[in-house]
Amino acid sequence: MRIMDFSLAMYAEVCKALQSHSVVTVQEYLSNKPKPPYVVLRHDVDRSLKYALAMAKLEHEYGIESTYYFRYPNTFNSKVIEQIYDLGHEIGYHYEVLDKARGDSRKAIAIFQKELEVFRKFFPVKTICMHGNPLTRWDGRNLWSLYDFRDYGLLGEAFLSCSDIPIYLTDTGRNWNGDLNFKDKLKAEKENRNLKSTVDVIQFLNSKKVSCIYLNCHPERWGPGTLGWLKALLRDHLFNFGKKVLKLVRCSFLKSSRL
Repeated sequence: MRIMDFSLAMYAEVCKALQSHSVVTVQEYLSNKPKPPYVVLRHDVDRSLKYALAMAKLEHEYGIESTYYFRYPNTFNSKVIEQIYDLGHEIGYHYEVLDKARGDSRKAIAIFQKELEVFRKFFPVKTICMHGNPLTRWDGRNLWSLYDFRDYGLLGEAFLSCSDIPIYLTDTGRNWNGDLNFKDKLKAEKENRNLKSTVDVIQFLNSKKVSCIYLNCHPERWGPGTLGWLKALLRDHLFNFGKKVLKLVRCSFLKSSRL
């Protein structure tokens, strides 16, 4: 029976492929860098807590512990997140404060501190990760050119502190080759241009040539069951259409501004 790509069943195949690697959380990687071959596994929970919990339970079945980053307040539900935490996963803060402050860094850092405190009332947050909204012009990582996240008792930021990992794979845009990926970028992403499907990724993980990988999977993209998969598919197609339009508008604007 054919397994649909970007289904939870396909993610189970990814988990099987990860068995030959040492899979670590972002916190573990920054605390004590593992020996190759290893995979730093992270999940940006942008929308669906239900899908995040399903993914966390599946990983637990395979003995995998990973990092889950939650937005505030969009995907912050302490009771659901606690279930994920109790499975051994790291809980992190998926911040988007420059967007909320419309580029005002002073307002942004105040929001950051307040929201981080909310997370820490429930969970020992040690790492953070920018949420990249393609509809805004601000890049949240730029906040740390003015401030130091270590002043807030943090080990690191999931982009800035993991940039030395040679290979970065992300499912952003429901593909693995970086198309329609506006902000979820690292220099290491250039290595995955030839990966089209999750089957390609699994083969890549199984390759003896691969030693160190940074893998990011968004739970909302990996729908459980036929209905869950279909909902995720339709949502992704809708978002991708919007991204394509936005990309065309931006390209047209850049061309006209050069004239």
